[in-house]
Amino acid sequence: MDAPDEAAIRIHLRQQNIIPTKIASKRKEIKISLPFKKKVKKRAIAIFTRQLATMIDAGLPLVQSLEILSSQQESKVFKDIIREIREDVEGGSTFAGALKKHPVTFDELYTNLVVAGEEGGILDNILTRLANYIEKAEALKKKVKSALVYPTTIVGVAIIVVIILMIFVIPVFETMFKSAGQTLPLPTLIVLTMSRIVKKYVFILIPGVILFFYLIKKYYQTEAGKIMIDGLILKLPVFGPLFQKISVARFSRTLGTLVSSGVPILDGLTIVSKASGNRTIEAAILNARASIREGETIAEPLSRSGQFPPMVIQMISVGESTGALDTMLSKIADFYEDEVDVAVGNLTSLLEPFLMMFLGIVIGGVVIAMYLPIFNMASAVG
Repeated sequence: MDAPDEAAIRIHLRQQNIIPTKIASKRKEIKISLPFKKKVKKRAIAIFTRQLATMIDAGLPLVQSLEILSSQQESKVFKDIIREIREDVEGGSTFAGALKKHPVTFDELYTNLVVAGEEGGILDNILTRLANYIEKAEALKKKVKSALVYPTTIVGVAIIVVIILMIFVIPVFETMFKSAGQTLPLPTLIVLTMSRIVKKYVFILIPGVILFFYLIKKYYQTEAGKIMIDGLILKLPVFGPLFQKISVARFSRTLGTLVSSGVPILDGLTIVSKASGNRTIEAAILNARASIREGETIAEPLSRSGQFPPMVIQMISVGESTGALDTMLSKIADFYEDEVDVAVGNLTSLLEPFLMMFLGIVIGGVVIAMYLPIFNMASAVG
């Protein structure tokens, strides 16, 4: 119990017909906040949410449920967070109020749904929906990562191999060609020149490339950078449609979860815009929210934005007219998550021949350029 002194605690307890046998001040905990403090994994949050929903549904008090879940956490960071939430709830705070003190772990979507669950007396149902939402969102994120890991790895390995060839292998050939004293073909001269440049400026090029990507990252953190880069991403020939489907799936899943949980549509759209993951889509959702506030339907301003496919607009329109918007949004999310699956598979199949061609041109081109003079020398000898 928090109080200015021991006497205040005795008075407060006496009012509740409680006679304390001993009162002692709690030692203050020394907390060191480290800049590299680990974040709680989404999977751990999903498991915690589902277990908490099961315990509440079984009739266990919230404080006791939180105490049990805190004791069984492997992550010390998450264990401490749950313990702090339990202490806040035990001290009289609402569950949502306690969660809001940890915005990095429990985002705005999570806390708003918990508010709706507490106010409606359906906290167990809301937590189950939240667990389902987090699991599906993480599954979608894994699909996207799997689509990008393969081409990134291949290109990265190719660049490393070429750098090694340029620095260590090609200079050996250059020495051999100089001793032979013959005229070199143009491809060989180009590769030798590139080798000299890489070898001479490698300690400038590598930090330069790192600095370039760092500056792009910093620029993306600005408002203008997010708007420009997110707009360009959606216009990319192969990746653009994929990221649009991901954004539509995320929008539909998040808004469907919020609407079915009783969160007002205007509040829901504000939360969804932040969770969309793309500033262009976010702007379209916020513009739609402003139009809905003026009395329009959801489908009309979303259609004008040009960022949502016609099928999505039609299904939202049907959902609004029939009063089953949450059901329609869930169906849209299911459909587009399947579309993302198909798009990821197609992307991998499409990229494989291009990556093989890239490797053949880059590495094969270097090897052929180096062997052309040797073939010429062999012909001359013959």
